Amino acid sequence: MTRSPVELVIFDCDGVLVDSERICVTVDAMIMAELGCPFTEAEIIERFVGSSDEVYTAAVEERLGRRLEKGWQRKYEHLYRTAFDAELTAVDGIVEALSGLTVPVCVASNGDHDGIRRNLEITALTDHFAGNVFSAEDVAAGKPAPDLFLHAARSMGVDPGRCAVIEDSAYGVQAARAAGMRAFGYCGGLTPAARLEGPRTTVFDDMRELPALLAAVTH
Repeated sequence: MTRSPVELVIFDCDGVLVDSERICVTVDAMIMAELGCPFTEAEIIERFVGSSDEVYTAAVEERLGRRLEKGWQRKYEHLYRTAFDAELTAVDGIVEALSGLTVPVCVASNGDHDGIRRNLEITALTDHFAGNVFSAEDVAAGKPAPDLFLHAARSMGVDPGRCAVIEDSAYGVQAARAAGMRAFGYCGGLTPAARLEGPRTTVFDDMRELPALLAAVTH
């Protein structure tokens, strides 16, 4: 029997499994305006979707012209929770995609474990991952560094070269390439296709197509 080139599918969470990015952009804009360093929603999409907390904080500090205290975002966490409770849904077609896969899957997100778990529970996706959830909290550097994807592959016992990463952000596909993994860039959300294109990257806009795209990988 021929060995499949893809032995593990690693999913980002926000914008790939759960349709949270639009909600986050709206809340981000409110927070930044309150801090006194307004960003437009277009700027937020370009600079922050898929970024780590470190990237996000550094950009806010740069525009503010001052440092923020450690843990500054905690006071705003209730705004995201309230919005997610009211509005969060699974990404269109993701249930069909997950049901059509025959290889192991896991989640690797820049979000914290509590937030990832909560979002998967709200959208009834938890059971698809059997506890195989990895967070930037687990590694030294979040995306766009490759650390998180390499940690997920190592934990799942799969060589990085036989992993496929499903991402919706420029930071995410950059991290996948740096990890030596094949990237699948989902452009059905906020990030345009042009920002996801690159080496060893397949760009697509319908999650229902994913099982066939993965099955078509030959090397």
